[in-house]
Amino acid sequence: MTVNDDVLLVHGGTPLEGEIRVRGAKNLVPKAMVAALLGSAPSRLRNVPDIRDVRVVRGLLQLHGVTVRPGDAPGELVMDPTRVESANVADIDAHAGSSRIPILFCGPLLHRLGHAFIPGLGGCDIGGRPIDFHFDVLRQFGARIEKRADGQYLEAPQRLRGTKIRLPYPSVGATEQVLLTAVLAEGVTELSNAAVEPEIEDLICVLQKMGAIIAMDTDRTIRVTGVDKLGGYTHHALSDRLEAASWASAALATEGNIYIRGAQQRSMMTFLNTYRKVGGAFEIDDEGIRFWHPGGQLKSIALETDVHPGFQTDWQQPLVVALTQATGLSIIHETVYESRLGFTSALNQMGAHIQLYRECLGGSDCRFGQRNFLHSAVVSGPTKLQGADLVIPDLRGGFSYLIAALAAQGTSRVHGIGLINRGYENFMEKLVELGAKVELPGKALG
Repeated sequence: MTVNDDVLLVHGGTPLEGEIRVRGAKNLVPKAMVAALLGSAPSRLRNVPDIRDVRVVRGLLQLHGVTVRPGDAPGELVMDPTRVESANVADIDAHAGSSRIPILFCGPLLHRLGHAFIPGLGGCDIGGRPIDFHFDVLRQFGARIEKRADGQYLEAPQRLRGTKIRLPYPSVGATEQVLLTAVLAEGVTELSNAAVEPEIEDLICVLQKMGAIIAMDTDRTIRVTGVDKLGGYTHHALSDRLEAASWASAALATEGNIYIRGAQQRSMMTFLNTYRKVGGAFEIDDEGIRFWHPGGQLKSIALETDVHPGFQTDWQQPLVVALTQATGLSIIHETVYESRLGFTSALNQMGAHIQLYRECLGGSDCRFGQRNFLHSAVVSGPTKLQGADLVIPDLRGGFSYLIAALAAQGTSRVHGIGLINRGYENFMEKLVELGAKVELPGKALG
């Protein structure tokens, strides 16, 4: 029988128990790799996970003449940007659709080469992520942009100049774009209503190590004083709090017990509070966090997603699976991505009782309340889940389907598992380590 690497058979009903490790954050590591383009000397990045987004950025860096090699320790990359050059458009285009990271190459390439080409972009289909704002920002810095059939061609005839920018929403991607462009722009850039996620702070730490001058105020304002030259950096990436929360939710949904080495309390405090309210238990030490289901009934909650320091939207989908096992009605108000609750239809097919609403079921500011999106949910539980055929819709929704299949009775066929590799390092090996009964068709894994 031929092994189908994109389908996973999951035999549910077994608690996940054991120890796994999470490494550097998917939402930081690829961006720190892009930052290496700005330097005049090699950079060394540690705690790098082996995920698809990292491989995409590595390939793009190499296309532009950056030497990328493994460091002395596992999970370490050394990037030498001293010979940056223009890449072949066809080679760049080969990466189109595989990641949204290429848009962040614009600023560094404009500084290093005076021009850049960005192909069409991919990423998870969880709602609008307009890239026009990225180009508007680059125009404010002084870039010229020409739309072509195969993408966007950018050039900077003169040195980019600092500017004043106010984000209509504290977008992580837009904040990253401004930071990566402003550090070598002439003069001062003031960014208002910026994202302040831990991964943004860690990127600022990377840039400061390179020689950048960046100040963060308490009112979401970031001021960048441009410098003439940046060097390299040596940096240990912060751990992936989103992956850690996903495995924590898996422990809760399967009545398991998972020690997550590398999980960090500081970046997960909001999640930890919610986890405890639901009825989950955790224990923190210097090396990581243990998460487990302590027995008894889980409690229903009211939950609203928000930008940091609120409850992260990427935490919502995995936790919703656990909430199908909570007693009572849980109310979810998704305020960040308008299509993020679409994954719940498959959970209902497995036996969950989840009703979606267009109204805002919560008091937080919301971008979608008057726009007719199904962005609130009521979860009625507990309900027994049954195995099913599942097609993964996006990264976090995909991992949520995996959790549901693990918690369900019977066997599920999970299609499209390759998408999970974008943000979860060695997730199938970790499943086996935790005692999950999973197999690729034709090849048993555990």
